[in-house]
Amino acid sequence: MFTRLIDSLSATEALSRVFSDGVVLQAMLDFEAALAQAEARLGLIPADAAAAIGEAAVAEGFDAAELARQSWRAGTPAIPLARFLTERVRALNPLAAGFVHWGATSQDVTDTAMVLLLGQCRKVLEPGHERVSRALHRLSNEHARTVMLGRTLLQPAPPITFGLKAAGWLGAVRRGWARVAGRFDEAAYLQFGGASGTLAALGDGGLAVSQALAAELSLKCPDAPWHAHRDRLAALMAALGVYTASLGKMALDIALLMQYEVGEAAEPGGGGRGGSSTMPHKRNPAACMLALAASKRTPGLVADFLAGMVQEHERAVGGWQAEWATVQAILQSAGVALESMAEAAEGLTVDAARMRRNIDATQGAVFAEKAMMLLAPEMGREAAHRAVEECLRETGRPPDLPGLREPEDYLGSAEAFRLRLLEGKE
Repeated sequence: MFTRLIDSLSATEALSRVFSDGVVLQAMLDFEAALAQAEARLGLIPADAAAAIGEAAVAEGFDAAELARQSWRAGTPAIPLARFLTERVRALNPLAAGFVHWGATSQDVTDTAMVLLLGQCRKVLEPGHERVSRALHRLSNEHARTVMLGRTLLQPAPPITFGLKAAGWLGAVRRGWARVAGRFDEAAYLQFGGASGTLAALGDGGLAVSQALAAELSLKCPDAPWHAHRDRLAALMAALGVYTASLGKMALDIALLMQYEVGEAAEPGGGGRGGSSTMPHKRNPAACMLALAASKRTPGLVADFLAGMVQEHERAVGGWQAEWATVQAILQSAGVALESMAEAAEGLTVDAARMRRNIDATQGAVFAEKAMMLLAPEMGREAAHRAVEECLRETGRPPDLPGLREPEDYLGSAEAFRLRLLEGKE
């Protein structure tokens, strides 16, 4: 499954496969087959009917394009799907056809299919997160003592280590993934409520069928159907938004470090990555660019999902129908950012010598705070601040004090913080 050209900068092939017609269709059919199996096990429909439904519930051979056309008219793909499936079952067992979609409603099919697709998305994203984490852990250890300028408000500041910077990226994405993983778990609930969320068509057997159906699909059974309560899905979308933004922050830092006049780090190039159609000398931050674009798209998409949460009574008109495209776009954005930053982190080159030269180029100005703290015990903090400020104004550099310009001697707790981040102390 290849990503469409128009989606080439906003989707990954792996997630495009998850959201392909065949996989989405099969997720809906899996619901129908599992429902029939659960009801047969409880004696609500004949076992041979469940067998016929299961045999027919295979995406191959379904006309996805026609299903899409009829979904437009029906307002949901579940209605034409149930009709198509019924015809397939009728060809195998005419009596079994009457038991297709027994006791279910359209939203049960589409919501549960979406939950099943979310499980597949998690399996796609998780290895990418592990790649980023391993690469950042390695970079942090390799550059534990590599000094570089700190930068505040885009201006030079007292030195830090690149190891600490990489550990900061790692801490953020690790915290973000913990939230995402927890929200994936929280969202893994069956949707099965029938017409009004009471399963009245199943008499007093609704809860038993729900539990059996959840077991068939390896999902959790909720306390009650959640047709108009989208909070679990919303929490996952929000967590994905935060996670994608953390990857975007990492991408922005690397892109800034790649600027020619900075030149302290670079994502991998070659193989068509990061070139220019007109300027052969350029090495563009292509992976960072894709991750940043994804992080810029995501807040609006999360807001779209949150706006759709306010739904009417027991079944929304327009709210849940808006979700599929939004959920897909949020997950694709996370996937693009993750795949891009995994590549960037694994192949990142760090120019420690350039980092040191950029510190030296400030002519000691970034050690003004250190100079002030060295003078303060004798002069007092305010007087020391004025003295250093005046010296900088007149000479462009702080007072010439012994050992002032050694960045390794002014790192404070950088290493302790780095180790805490690697160990996940926070």
